[in-house]
This record gives sequence, C-alpha cells and structure tokens, in this order.
Amino acid sequence: MASSAVDGVADGTADDGTDAAVTSDDGAVDAALASDEGAAEDGAGPLVVHTVAELRALRPRETRAVVMTMGALHAGHLALVREARRRAHEVVVTIFVNPLQFSSAADLETYPRTLDTDVALLRAEGVDVVFAPSVEEMYPGAQPQVRIVAGRMGEVLEGEHRPGHFDGMLTVVHKLLNLTAGDVAFFGQKDAQQLALVRRMVADLNMGIDVVAVPTVRDPDGLALSSRNVHLSPTDRTAALVLSRTVLAGARAAEQGRPPAEVLEAARAELATAAPGDVRTDYLELVDPVTMSPYPDVGGAGDALLVIAAQVGTTRLIDNAVVSWADPGHR
Repeated sequence: MASSAVDGVADGTADDGTDAAVTSDDGAVDAALASDEGAAEDGAGPLVVHTVAELRALRPRETRAVVMTMGALHAGHLALVREARRRAHEVVVTIFVNPLQFSSAADLETYPRTLDTDVALLRAEGVDVVFAPSVEEMYPGAQPQVRIVAGRMGEVLEGEHRPGHFDGMLTVVHKLLNLTAGDVAFFGQKDAQQLALVRRMVADLNMGIDVVAVPTVRDPDGLALSSRNVHLSPTDRTAALVLSRTVLAGARAAEQGRPPAEVLEAARAELATAAPGDVRTDYLELVDPVTMSPYPDVGGAGDALLVIAAQVGTTRLIDNAVVSWADPGHR
C-alpha cells in the first residue's frame, strides 16, 4: 500500500486530471517533528488505536477521510494527509505492513517500522486517528481464505513482475476501507496502477467511497519520493534520475503534438542516455490510465499514462507521468 502509499498506498496527476507534481521539503518533515514536541506536551492527538473494536467504537464525524500507509512516512505521505485534512472533517491514517503484499519473507522482515516517528509526524499534521493494527488483528488465525483478485489489470506491468502483489493490496485496502468507514480515501498518483485498481474495485463492488488521487511528490532534482529511496547509494541516486527525465520527455513530446508512437520513442531515447548497467528496465509503456492496457497509436481517447519501472543498484523504482495532447487530432 502506501510506501507509496501501500510503496504502496502514497504519491503526477491531480484528481481533476491536470498534470501536476509536488516538490518535497525535507525541512518540512524536520519542522513537523520539532512541532510535535510541543504538541506532545499539550497532550494533542492523534488517538492511536490498535484493535478493530477500538476503531469501531469511534463515531465518525461529518466527513471522514482515510489515508492508508505502511508507515515509514515521508513527505509524499504527508501530502496525502494534508489533502485529506483540507477536504474532510476527520482524518484517519492507517499504518499496517501488509504481509500479503510481500513475496519475500526477508523483505517483509526488513521493512522499516517507525510507529513513534510516524505518529509524531501525523500529530503535527492534525490527524485525528491512527489505526495501527498487528498482523494478528488484521488476519486472526491465519492469512485470509477469501481475497480480492485483481484480474487482468493486476497481471500486467507491476503485476507481471510482482505476481500476487495486487491481490494482497486490494484485499487489505478493501478490509481497511470497511473498518475505517471513510467517505473519501486518498492515494498517490505515483502508484498509478494501484490507484487504477482501487478505483475499479470500488466501482465494481459498489463500495460508495470517493477515491482521490494526489500528485506525485518529488525531490528538487525530480526523483519521485519513495520509502525505497533510502536504499540508493549516491551513485545509484544520480542514475535513478533518468526515470523522471524519461517520463517527462514523453510528456513533453505529447505537448509538442507528437503522436503516441513518437511519445514512446522520445521516452526511450531519454532512457537510453543512462550508462549501460546502471538502470535495468522492467518496462516502459504508454497505457490507458483507467484500464492499464496499451494506448493505441491511432484513435485513442483522453489522456495516456507513461509508466516505467527499473532496477537501480539493488533498488526497484517506479515512476509515471500523465500524457496529454492539446490537439486531440494528434493522437
């Protein structure tokens, strides 16, 4: 889920479809932690609950917003929280490292768990409730026998390289949406396929909750924020910048009126500037942002999404950009 968010559930297109990106501010995180020291002395929230019974005992206010994360919060997660705070009377943040999303037991074991720091950051943002359940609380007895299956949309792109990941993500998102009883949920645009699948699940199952996309948050050099970035060496981090340059090159080609095939060519040309061996690409594709199917060379309707995933050093990263044509005739 957010790791981005769920990086899972956390991070550019705004919810109105306009291309957007947010620049991170590491100082803002430090300031939030400093601010929290005073808030803690005043006994300010959030209320931290660990059980389903505690969560269900809380009566929702007029509008409840939900932000789902796996913890290890960064500025990308906080952007989700701020948008939730702006739109709703009450904000609930979930922190749960979901074992169903990990194919490697070692990755699950080493995933950072920083609850105290996360709560401090959320306190400074005015979050009302933090739901931080244990694995046993979420999946009593064993892993669930009944799960959400992502279907064809979950078998391509990320799903091809991480089999079963989206089934685990949708299962826990569905469960958390039921438990938190939110009116609106916020997800990061960085995890574009996750966002599309959550929207499809909500529509297909008539869940009655609004799903809002929040723009990707980037460092000043363009790198999309991810909890995985901490694993990048200085050399790897420099090499990783080709991902954001690649999707931006494609987006600019569309702005210049070039057709879909040439948009992809422009992106591939930028990706080719990476030093051999520095970046090992899993995929670079132009897709429909709703279905995640390949965007047609002719006759496409609406915006497209340029998505990339690559291994940089020992770290796997993803990025994307919305591709828009001013003149629909160029599609």
